[in-house]
Amino acid sequence: MDKHTIMQYFEWYLPADSQHWKRLAEDAEHLSQIGIGMVWMPPAFKATGLNDVGYGIYDLYDLGEFDQKGTIPTKYGTKDDYLEAIQALKQHGIRPIADIVLNHKAGGDELETFQVRKMNPTNRQEALSEPYEIQGWTGFTFPGRQKQYSDFNWHWYHFDGLDYDALHEETGIYQIVGDNKGWADQNQVDTENGNYDYLMFDDIDFKHPDVVAHLKEWAQWFLETTGVTGFRLDAVKHISEDFMADFIAYAKTLQPELYAFGEFWKDDIDTTLRYLDGTNYQYDLVDVGLHMNLYQASQNGADYDLTTIFDGSLVQIKPQSSVTFVENHDTQAGQALQSKVEDWFKPIAYGLILLRQEGLPCVFYGDYYGIEGDFAQPSFQEDLDKLLYLRQHYVYGQQTDYFDHPNCIAWTQSGDEEHPQSLAVVLSNSEAGWKRLDMGTLNAGKTFVDYLGRCADKIVIEEDGWASFPVQGGSISAWIEESI
Repeated sequence: MDKHTIMQYFEWYLPADSQHWKRLAEDAEHLSQIGIGMVWMPPAFKATGLNDVGYGIYDLYDLGEFDQKGTIPTKYGTKDDYLEAIQALKQHGIRPIADIVLNHKAGGDELETFQVRKMNPTNRQEALSEPYEIQGWTGFTFPGRQKQYSDFNWHWYHFDGLDYDALHEETGIYQIVGDNKGWADQNQVDTENGNYDYLMFDDIDFKHPDVVAHLKEWAQWFLETTGVTGFRLDAVKHISEDFMADFIAYAKTLQPELYAFGEFWKDDIDTTLRYLDGTNYQYDLVDVGLHMNLYQASQNGADYDLTTIFDGSLVQIKPQSSVTFVENHDTQAGQALQSKVEDWFKPIAYGLILLRQEGLPCVFYGDYYGIEGDFAQPSFQEDLDKLLYLRQHYVYGQQTDYFDHPNCIAWTQSGDEEHPQSLAVVLSNSEAGWKRLDMGTLNAGKTFVDYLGRCADKIVIEEDGWASFPVQGGSISAWIEESI
Protein backbone atom coordinates (compact mmCIF):
# COMPACT_ATOMS: atom_id res chain seq x y z
CA MET A 1 0.00 0.00 0.00
CA ASP A 2 1.54 3.28 -1.12
CA LYS A 3 -0.27 5.85 0.99
CA HIS A 4 -0.76 5.08 4.67
CA THR A 5 -4.10 5.99 6.22
CA ILE A 6 -5.44 5.20 9.70
CA MET A 7 -9.04 4.54 10.64
CA GLN A 8 -10.13 5.16 14.21
CA TYR A 9 -12.49 2.19 14.44
CA PHE A 10 -14.89 3.38 17.16
CA GLU A 11 -16.93 6.34 18.35
CA TRP A 12 -18.22 7.20 21.81
CA TYR A 13 -21.82 6.03 21.43
CA LEU A 14 -21.32 2.52 20.04
CA PRO A 15 -23.75 -0.01 21.55
CA ALA A 16 -22.38 -1.90 24.57
CA ASP A 17 -23.23 -5.24 22.97
CA SER A 18 -19.73 -6.80 23.14
CA GLN A 19 -19.86 -7.44 19.39
CA HIS A 20 -17.54 -4.72 18.11
CA TRP A 21 -14.44 -6.90 17.76
CA LYS A 22 -16.46 -9.34 15.67
CA ARG A 23 -17.73 -6.52 13.47
CA LEU A 24 -14.17 -5.32 12.98
CA ALA A 25 -12.93 -8.78 12.01
CA GLU A 26 -15.71 -9.07 9.44
CA ASP A 27 -14.90 -5.61 8.11
CA ALA A 28 -11.14 -6.15 7.72
CA GLU A 29 -11.24 -7.13 4.05
CA HIS A 30 -13.39 -4.11 3.17
CA LEU A 31 -11.08 -1.77 5.10
CA SER A 32 -8.12 -3.09 3.16
CA GLN A 33 -9.93 -2.61 -0.13
CA ILE A 34 -10.67 1.07 0.54
CA GLY A 35 -7.04 1.83 1.41
CA ILE A 36 -6.89 1.66 5.21
CA GLY A 37 -3.41 0.59 6.28
CA MET A 38 -3.76 0.94 10.06
CA VAL A 39 -6.71 0.52 12.41
CA TRP A 40 -6.76 2.30 15.76
CA MET A 41 -8.80 -0.01 17.98
CA PRO A 42 -10.54 1.21 21.15
CA PRO A 43 -9.08 0.30 24.58
CA ALA A 44 -9.40 -3.46 25.03
CA PHE A 45 -8.91 -3.56 28.79
CA LYS A 46 -11.45 -4.21 31.55
CA ALA A 47 -12.74 -0.84 32.68
CA THR A 48 -15.30 0.29 35.26
CA GLY A 49 -18.14 -1.67 33.65
CA LEU A 50 -19.70 -2.94 30.44
CA ASN A 51 -20.77 0.55 29.35
CA ASP A 52 -17.30 2.08 29.82
CA VAL A 53 -15.87 3.25 26.48
CA GLY A 54 -12.54 1.99 27.78
CA TYR A 55 -10.83 4.96 29.38
CA GLY A 56 -11.89 4.18 32.97
CA ILE A 57 -9.13 1.54 33.10
CA TYR A 58 -9.35 -1.08 35.85
CA ASP A 59 -7.12 -4.00 34.82
CA LEU A 60 -4.61 -3.87 31.94
CA TYR A 61 -4.24 -7.66 32.10
CA ASP A 62 -7.94 -8.35 31.55
CA LEU A 63 -8.77 -8.16 27.83
CA GLY A 64 -12.28 -9.51 28.35
CA GLU A 65 -11.31 -12.79 29.96
CA PHE A 66 -12.19 -12.58 33.64
CA ASP A 67 -15.39 -11.92 35.59
CA GLN A 68 -14.60 -8.46 36.90
CA LYS A 69 -16.64 -5.27 37.26
CA GLY A 70 -19.83 -7.21 36.61
CA THR A 71 -18.85 -8.61 33.23
CA ILE A 72 -16.48 -10.95 31.41
CA PRO A 73 -16.43 -9.21 28.00
CA THR A 74 -15.66 -5.51 27.67
CA LYS A 75 -17.96 -3.17 25.81
CA TYR A 76 -16.32 -4.45 22.61
CA GLY A 77 -16.11 -8.19 23.25
CA THR A 78 -14.02 -10.99 24.73
CA LYS A 79 -10.28 -11.51 24.68
CA ASP A 80 -10.67 -14.20 22.01
CA ASP A 81 -12.72 -11.80 19.90
CA TYR A 82 -10.02 -9.16 20.27
CA LEU A 83 -7.23 -11.51 19.24
CA GLU A 84 -9.26 -12.73 16.26
CA ALA A 85 -9.89 -9.15 15.12
CA ILE A 86 -6.16 -8.42 15.31
CA GLN A 87 -5.39 -11.49 13.23
CA ALA A 88 -8.05 -10.60 10.67
CA LEU A 89 -6.53 -7.14 10.24
CA LYS A 90 -3.02 -8.54 9.83
CA GLN A 91 -4.21 -11.14 7.32
CA HIS A 92 -5.46 -8.26 5.15
CA GLY A 93 -2.27 -6.25 5.45
CA ILE A 94 -3.59 -3.82 8.06
CA ARG A 95 -1.56 -2.86 11.12
CA PRO A 96 -3.57 -3.11 14.38
CA ILE A 97 -3.01 -0.11 16.67
CA ALA A 98 -3.93 -0.59 20.35
CA ASP A 99 -5.23 2.31 22.42
CA ILE A 100 -3.00 2.38 25.52
CA VAL A 101 -4.30 4.11 28.67
CA LEU A 102 -1.54 4.44 31.27
CA ASN A 103 -2.36 7.70 33.05
CA HIS A 104 -4.80 6.41 35.66
CA LYS A 105 -6.73 3.51 37.16
CA ALA A 106 -10.37 3.34 38.19
CA GLY A 107 -12.69 1.08 40.17
CA GLY A 108 -10.35 0.04 42.98
CA ASP A 109 -11.17 -3.08 44.98
CA GLU A 110 -10.23 -1.94 48.49
CA LEU A 111 -10.26 1.21 50.59
CA GLU A 112 -6.90 2.33 51.93
CA THR A 113 -6.00 5.01 54.46
CA PHE A 114 -3.28 7.57 53.75
CA GLN A 115 -2.49 11.26 53.95
CA VAL A 116 -3.22 13.91 51.33
CA ARG A 117 -3.28 17.62 50.73
CA LYS A 118 -6.37 19.09 49.13
CA MET A 119 -5.29 21.12 46.11
CA ASN A 120 -6.72 24.10 44.26
CA PRO A 121 -8.38 22.68 41.11
CA THR A 122 -7.35 25.71 39.03
CA ASN A 123 -3.82 25.83 40.43
CA ARG A 124 -2.66 22.32 41.32
CA GLN A 125 0.53 23.80 42.82
CA GLU A 126 -1.46 25.49 45.58
CA ALA A 127 -2.40 23.43 48.63
CA LEU A 128 -5.73 24.27 50.26
CA SER A 129 -4.94 22.28 53.40
CA GLU A 130 -2.22 20.82 55.57
CA PRO A 131 -1.76 17.05 55.24
CA TYR A 132 -4.66 15.06 56.67
CA GLU A 133 -5.95 11.51 56.55
CA ILE A 134 -8.52 10.21 54.06
CA GLN A 135 -9.60 6.88 52.64
CA GLY A 136 -9.46 6.15 48.94
CA TRP A 137 -10.23 3.29 46.57
CA THR A 138 -6.57 2.75 45.77
CA GLY A 139 -6.23 -0.97 46.51
CA PHE A 140 -6.28 -2.97 43.27
CA THR A 141 -6.07 -6.73 43.92
CA PHE A 142 -8.06 -7.99 40.90
CA PRO A 143 -9.82 -10.85 42.71
CA GLY A 144 -11.48 -12.04 39.51
CA ARG A 145 -8.12 -12.60 37.82
CA GLN A 146 -6.56 -14.45 40.78
CA LYS A 147 -3.00 -13.28 39.99
CA GLN A 148 -3.01 -14.84 36.51
CA TYR A 149 -0.37 -13.20 34.25
CA SER A 150 0.83 -10.95 37.10
CA ASP A 151 0.74 -10.89 40.91
CA PHE A 152 1.31 -7.12 41.10
CA ASN A 153 -1.21 -5.33 43.31
CA TRP A 154 -1.62 -1.57 43.31
CA HIS A 155 -1.69 0.44 46.54
CA TRP A 156 -1.99 4.08 47.52
CA TYR A 157 1.76 4.66 47.27
CA HIS A 158 1.69 3.76 43.57
CA PHE A 159 -0.45 6.86 42.91
CA ASP A 160 0.16 10.57 43.38
CA GLY A 161 -3.43 11.82 43.47
CA LEU A 162 -7.14 10.98 43.40
CA ASP A 163 -10.49 12.74 43.26
CA TYR A 164 -12.60 11.11 45.99
CA ASP A 165 -12.23 10.99 49.76
CA ALA A 166 -14.39 8.07 50.90
CA LEU A 167 -13.81 8.82 54.60
CA HIS A 168 -15.44 12.24 54.40
CA GLU A 169 -17.50 11.48 51.27
CA GLU A 170 -16.06 14.46 49.44
CA THR A 171 -14.79 15.05 45.93
CA GLY A 172 -11.83 17.24 45.04
CA ILE A 173 -8.26 17.00 43.86
CA TYR A 174 -6.13 15.34 46.49
CA GLN A 175 -2.35 15.09 46.27
CA ILE A 176 -1.03 12.04 48.10
CA VAL A 177 1.62 12.76 50.74
CA GLY A 178 4.61 10.50 51.34
CA ASP A 179 8.22 9.78 50.42
CA ASN A 180 9.06 11.04 46.92
CA LYS A 181 5.45 12.08 46.37
CA GLY A 182 4.05 15.12 44.58
CA TRP A 183 3.09 15.82 40.98
CA ALA A 184 5.46 15.24 38.10
CA ASP A 185 8.02 18.01 37.55
CA GLN A 186 6.67 21.14 35.91
CA ASN A 187 8.78 20.62 32.80
CA GLN A 188 7.48 17.05 32.38
CA VAL A 189 3.73 17.65 32.04
CA ASP A 190 1.40 20.30 30.69
CA THR A 191 1.28 23.47 32.79
CA GLU A 192 -2.45 24.12 32.46
CA ASN A 193 -4.07 24.51 35.90
CA GLY A 194 -0.62 25.08 37.36
CA ASN A 195 0.40 21.47 36.81
CA TYR A 196 -1.75 19.09 34.76
CA ASP A 197 -0.27 15.84 36.03
CA TYR A 198 -3.62 14.99 37.61
CA LEU A 199 -6.47 14.30 35.17
CA MET A 200 -8.94 11.83 36.69
CA PHE A 201 -9.52 8.76 38.90
CA ASP A 202 -6.42 7.40 40.71
CA ASP A 203 -3.46 9.11 39.07
CA ILE A 204 -0.47 6.80 38.54
CA ASP A 205 2.86 7.93 40.00
CA PHE A 206 5.45 7.38 37.28
CA LYS A 207 8.25 8.32 39.67
CA HIS A 208 7.73 5.06 41.59
CA PRO A 209 10.28 2.45 40.42
CA ASP A 210 7.89 -0.46 40.99
CA VAL A 211 5.31 1.20 38.72
CA VAL A 212 7.84 1.70 35.94
CA ALA A 213 9.09 -1.87 36.16
CA HIS A 214 5.57 -3.28 36.28
CA LEU A 215 4.36 -1.34 33.23
CA LYS A 216 7.34 -2.54 31.21
CA GLU A 217 6.55 -6.12 32.21
CA TRP A 218 2.96 -5.53 31.17
CA ALA A 219 4.07 -4.08 27.79
CA GLN A 220 6.04 -7.24 27.05
CA TRP A 221 3.08 -9.43 28.01
CA PHE A 222 0.66 -7.33 25.97
CA LEU A 223 2.75 -7.25 22.80
CA GLU A 224 3.48 -10.98 22.98
CA THR A 225 -0.13 -11.87 23.77
CA THR A 226 -1.86 -9.70 21.15
CA GLY A 227 0.57 -9.21 18.30
CA VAL A 228 -0.46 -5.58 17.84
CA THR A 229 2.02 -3.51 15.83
CA GLY A 230 1.24 -0.06 17.13
CA PHE A 231 0.16 2.06 20.11
CA ARG A 232 -2.10 5.08 20.35
CA LEU A 233 -1.12 6.75 23.62
CA ASP A 234 -3.89 8.36 25.64
CA ALA A 235 -3.55 11.64 27.58
CA VAL A 236 0.22 11.97 27.23
CA LYS A 237 0.30 15.62 28.32
CA HIS A 238 -0.61 14.40 31.83
CA ILE A 239 2.24 11.84 31.97
CA SER A 240 5.93 12.48 32.59
CA GLU A 241 7.71 13.06 29.28
CA ASP A 242 10.73 11.09 30.40
CA PHE A 243 8.60 8.08 31.31
CA MET A 244 6.73 8.09 28.00
CA ALA A 245 9.89 8.43 25.92
CA ASP A 246 11.57 5.63 27.85
CA PHE A 247 8.46 3.41 27.77
CA ILE A 248 8.09 3.63 23.99
CA ALA A 249 11.81 3.20 23.43
CA TYR A 250 11.57 0.00 25.50
CA ALA A 251 8.48 -1.18 23.61
CA LYS A 252 10.38 -0.73 20.35
CA THR A 253 13.09 -3.09 21.62
CA LEU A 254 10.33 -5.70 21.94
CA GLN A 255 8.63 -4.79 18.65
CA PRO A 256 11.11 -2.94 16.41
CA GLU A 257 8.44 -2.07 13.84
CA LEU A 258 6.11 -0.60 16.45
CA TYR A 259 4.37 2.58 15.31
CA ALA A 260 3.16 4.93 18.04
CA PHE A 261 1.33 8.21 18.17
CA GLY A 262 0.14 10.20 21.15
CA GLU A 263 -2.82 12.34 22.15
CA PHE A 264 -1.15 15.58 23.20
CA TRP A 265 -4.22 17.78 23.31
CA LYS A 266 -2.77 21.25 22.94
CA ASP A 267 -3.70 23.87 20.36
CA ASP A 268 -0.32 25.57 20.57
CA ILE A 269 2.36 24.75 18.05
CA ASP A 270 5.31 25.94 20.14
CA THR A 271 4.30 23.77 23.10
CA THR A 272 3.67 20.83 20.77
CA LEU A 273 7.09 21.14 19.14
CA ARG A 274 8.76 21.42 22.54
CA TYR A 275 6.99 18.23 23.63
CA LEU A 276 8.15 16.32 20.55
CA ASP A 277 11.70 17.42 21.25
CA GLY A 278 11.35 16.51 24.94
CA THR A 279 10.26 12.96 24.07
CA ASN A 280 13.02 12.54 21.46
CA TYR A 281 10.46 12.08 18.68
CA GLN A 282 9.77 8.56 19.92
CA TYR A 283 6.20 8.89 18.68
CA ASP A 284 4.05 11.14 16.51
CA LEU A 285 1.24 13.38 17.78
CA VAL A 286 -2.32 14.05 16.71
CA ASP A 287 -2.56 17.45 15.01
CA VAL A 288 -4.83 19.33 17.38
CA GLY A 289 -3.97 22.68 15.79
CA LEU A 290 -5.22 21.56 12.39
CA HIS A 291 -8.37 20.05 13.87
CA MET A 292 -9.19 23.33 15.59
CA ASN A 293 -8.62 25.19 12.31
CA LEU A 294 -11.01 22.83 10.54
CA TYR A 295 -13.56 23.27 13.32
CA GLN A 296 -13.29 27.06 13.19
CA ALA A 297 -13.50 27.08 9.40
CA SER A 298 -16.70 25.03 9.56
CA GLN A 299 -18.16 27.47 12.09
CA ASN A 300 -17.22 30.67 10.30
CA GLY A 301 -18.09 29.74 6.73
CA ALA A 302 -17.19 32.42 4.19
CA ASP A 303 -15.67 34.57 6.93
CA TYR A 304 -12.80 32.10 7.35
CA ASP A 305 -9.65 32.75 5.32
CA LEU A 306 -8.85 29.39 3.73
CA THR A 307 -5.32 30.51 2.89
CA THR A 308 -4.59 30.19 6.63
CA ILE A 309 -6.11 26.73 7.10
CA PHE A 310 -2.74 25.12 7.93
CA ASP A 311 -1.36 27.99 10.02
CA GLY A 312 -0.25 26.87 13.48
CA SER A 313 -0.67 23.19 12.63
CA LEU A 314 1.82 20.43 13.26
CA VAL A 315 1.48 19.19 9.68
CA GLN A 316 2.73 22.57 8.43
CA ILE A 317 5.87 22.57 10.60
CA LYS A 318 6.67 18.89 11.26
CA PRO A 319 4.60 16.87 8.77
CA GLN A 320 6.58 13.69 9.49
CA SER A 321 5.33 13.81 13.12
CA SER A 322 1.71 14.76 12.42
CA VAL A 323 -1.35 12.50 12.56
CA THR A 324 -4.04 14.63 10.94
CA PHE A 325 -7.71 14.14 11.76
CA VAL A 326 -11.08 15.80 11.27
CA GLU A 327 -12.96 14.28 14.22
CA ASN A 328 -12.47 11.76 17.01
CA HIS A 329 -14.33 10.29 19.99
CA ASP A 330 -13.48 13.30 22.18
CA THR A 331 -14.48 16.00 19.70
CA GLN A 332 -17.82 14.53 18.64
CA ALA A 333 -21.03 16.09 19.90
CA GLY A 334 -21.70 15.68 23.62
CA GLN A 335 -18.09 15.07 24.66
CA ALA A 336 -15.71 17.00 26.90
CA LEU A 337 -13.59 18.33 24.04
CA GLN A 338 -16.58 18.83 21.73
CA SER A 339 -15.45 20.72 18.65
CA LYS A 340 -17.50 19.02 15.96
CA VAL A 341 -16.66 20.00 12.42
CA GLU A 342 -19.96 20.96 10.76
CA ASP A 343 -21.39 18.45 8.31
CA TRP A 344 -21.22 20.80 5.31
CA PHE A 345 -17.47 21.16 5.79
CA LYS A 346 -16.66 17.49 6.46
CA PRO A 347 -15.89 16.52 2.82
CA ILE A 348 -13.73 19.63 2.45
CA ALA A 349 -11.90 18.87 5.69
CA TYR A 350 -11.21 15.28 4.66
CA GLY A 351 -10.00 16.50 1.28
CA LEU A 352 -7.51 18.70 3.13
CA ILE A 353 -5.98 15.72 4.92
CA LEU A 354 -6.49 12.83 2.46
CA LEU A 355 -5.57 14.53 -0.81
CA ARG A 356 -2.32 16.05 0.40
CA GLN A 357 1.07 14.45 0.91
CA GLU A 358 1.93 15.80 4.34
CA GLY A 359 0.95 14.03 7.53
CA LEU A 360 -0.62 10.67 8.31
CA PRO A 361 -4.42 11.09 8.03
CA CYS A 362 -6.90 9.36 10.32
CA VAL A 363 -10.52 8.69 9.27
CA PHE A 364 -13.07 8.66 12.09
CA TYR A 365 -15.45 5.70 12.39
CA GLY A 366 -18.37 8.02 13.17
CA ASP A 367 -17.78 9.97 9.97
CA TYR A 368 -17.48 6.84 7.86
CA TYR A 369 -20.36 4.80 9.28
CA GLY A 370 -22.50 7.54 10.83
CA ILE A 371 -23.60 7.96 14.44
CA GLU A 372 -26.96 7.02 15.93
CA GLY A 373 -28.78 8.23 19.02
CA ASP A 374 -29.09 11.64 20.65
CA PHE A 375 -26.01 12.96 18.86
CA ALA A 376 -26.73 11.39 15.48
CA GLN A 377 -24.86 12.43 12.38
CA PRO A 378 -24.92 11.13 8.80
CA SER A 379 -22.41 8.82 7.16
CA PHE A 380 -19.91 10.32 4.75
CA GLN A 381 -18.91 6.92 3.41
CA GLU A 382 -19.59 7.71 -0.26
CA ASP A 383 -17.36 10.78 -0.19
CA LEU A 384 -14.70 9.09 1.93
CA ASP A 385 -14.50 6.06 -0.35
CA LYS A 386 -13.79 8.37 -3.28
CA LEU A 387 -11.26 10.44 -1.35
CA LEU A 388 -9.50 7.28 -0.15
CA TYR A 389 -9.37 5.96 -3.72
CA LEU A 390 -7.83 9.20 -4.94
CA ARG A 391 -5.33 9.10 -2.08
CA GLN A 392 -4.14 5.66 -3.12
CA HIS A 393 -3.79 6.44 -6.82
CA TYR A 394 -3.27 10.17 -7.32
CA VAL A 395 -1.51 11.84 -4.36
CA TYR A 396 2.04 11.59 -5.74
CA GLY A 397 4.72 13.66 -7.38
CA GLN A 398 5.03 17.41 -7.11
CA GLN A 399 2.35 19.12 -5.04
CA THR A 400 1.70 22.72 -6.07
CA ASP A 401 -0.47 25.00 -3.94
CA TYR A 402 -2.71 27.81 -5.14
CA PHE A 403 -3.62 29.37 -1.80
CA ASP A 404 -4.29 32.82 -3.24
CA HIS A 405 -7.92 33.59 -2.36
CA PRO A 406 -9.55 33.58 1.11
CA ASN A 407 -12.61 31.65 -0.09
CA CYS A 408 -11.25 29.44 -2.86
CA ILE A 409 -8.00 27.49 -2.74
CA ALA A 410 -6.57 24.67 -4.81
CA TRP A 411 -3.59 22.41 -5.32
CA THR A 412 -2.35 19.95 -7.91
CA GLN A 413 -0.56 16.61 -7.73
CA SER A 414 1.63 15.92 -10.76
CA GLY A 415 1.99 12.16 -10.27
CA ASP A 416 5.18 10.10 -10.52
CA GLU A 417 6.54 7.25 -12.65
CA GLU A 418 4.47 4.61 -10.85
CA HIS A 419 1.41 6.84 -10.58
CA PRO A 420 1.51 9.06 -13.70
CA GLN A 421 -2.02 10.44 -13.32
CA SER A 422 -2.46 14.07 -12.32
CA LEU A 423 -4.98 15.48 -9.85
CA ALA A 424 -6.43 18.97 -9.35
CA VAL A 425 -8.28 19.77 -6.12
CA VAL A 426 -10.40 22.91 -5.75
CA LEU A 427 -12.47 23.89 -2.72
CA SER A 428 -14.66 26.80 -1.69
CA ASN A 429 -16.17 27.90 1.61
CA SER A 430 -18.33 30.56 -0.04
CA GLU A 431 -20.07 30.81 -3.40
CA ALA A 432 -19.21 28.83 -6.52
CA GLY A 433 -15.87 29.70 -8.03
CA TRP A 434 -13.00 28.45 -10.13
CA LYS A 435 -9.24 28.17 -10.13
CA ARG A 436 -6.84 28.44 -13.02
CA LEU A 437 -4.22 25.71 -12.59
CA ASP A 438 -1.13 24.47 -14.41
CA MET A 439 -1.48 20.75 -15.10
CA GLY A 440 1.66 20.55 -17.25
CA THR A 441 2.00 20.20 -21.01
CA LEU A 442 1.92 16.40 -20.75
CA ASN A 443 -1.80 16.78 -19.97
CA ALA A 444 -2.48 19.14 -22.90
CA GLY A 445 -5.64 18.16 -24.77
CA LYS A 446 -6.78 15.72 -22.10
CA THR A 447 -10.30 15.90 -20.67
CA PHE A 448 -10.69 16.10 -16.89
CA VAL A 449 -13.81 15.34 -14.83
CA ASP A 450 -14.73 15.79 -11.18
CA TYR A 451 -14.31 12.36 -9.57
CA LEU A 452 -16.36 13.51 -6.60
CA GLY A 453 -19.31 14.21 -8.89
CA ARG A 454 -19.99 17.72 -7.63
CA CYS A 455 -19.40 19.43 -10.99
CA ALA A 456 -20.81 18.03 -14.23
CA ASP A 457 -18.42 20.03 -16.43
CA LYS A 458 -15.72 18.45 -18.53
CA ILE A 459 -12.50 20.46 -18.64
CA VAL A 460 -10.07 20.21 -21.57
CA ILE A 461 -6.49 21.11 -20.70
CA GLU A 462 -5.13 23.84 -22.96
CA GLU A 463 -2.00 23.52 -25.10
CA ASP A 464 0.17 25.25 -22.51
CA GLY A 465 -1.05 22.84 -19.79
CA TRP A 466 -3.31 25.33 -18.02
CA ALA A 467 -7.06 25.12 -17.43
CA SER A 468 -9.78 26.68 -15.31
CA PHE A 469 -11.40 24.23 -12.88
CA PRO A 470 -14.77 25.07 -11.28
CA VAL A 471 -16.08 24.26 -7.81
CA GLN A 472 -19.56 24.56 -6.35
CA GLY A 473 -20.26 26.82 -3.37
CA GLY A 474 -19.26 25.34 0.02
CA SER A 475 -17.86 22.28 -1.71
CA ILE A 476 -14.81 20.41 -3.00
CA SER A 477 -14.04 18.98 -6.45
CA ALA A 478 -11.23 16.62 -7.40
CA TRP A 479 -10.40 16.60 -11.09
CA ILE A 480 -8.81 13.61 -12.85
CA GLU A 481 -8.41 12.50 -16.47
CA GLU A 482 -11.70 11.16 -17.84
CA SER A 483 -10.29 8.09 -19.56
CA ILE A 484 -8.74 6.71 -16.40
